[in-house]
Amino acid sequence: QVQLVESGGGLVQPGGSLRLSCAASGIIFGNVLMGWYRQAPGKQRELVAAITSGDSTNYADSVKGRFTISRDNGKKTVYLQMNSLKPEDTAVYYCYARGGINSYWGQGAQVTVSL
Repeated sequence: QVQLVESGGGLVQPGGSLRLSCAASGIIFGNVLMGWYRQAPGKQRELVAAITSGDSTNYADSVKGRFTISRDNGKKTVYLQMNSLKPEDTAVYYCYARGGINSYWGQGAQVTVSL
């Protein structure tokens, strides 16, 4: 059974940093695309960043230059380093994995950027 478990969310002031982690199990981690999505209240879920098995990355325009996605295949973990956070980054962040035709989601981690 595939499980994705996020950690590292929380409350941070504008301009601050957080690092999200997503630990995967039950999956051949090195073969899958991993990503982070987010969903703010009243808005659709949107892609934040993704990283392929070959370490190619893709970012939403709104986070380019501020967020960095990375993966550690040995630890079966994907990270999202978030710097220069803004109030509009407030959302539930979801870890995502896709291998072949199958896709999986984590339970979500709340990130709140506020004074």
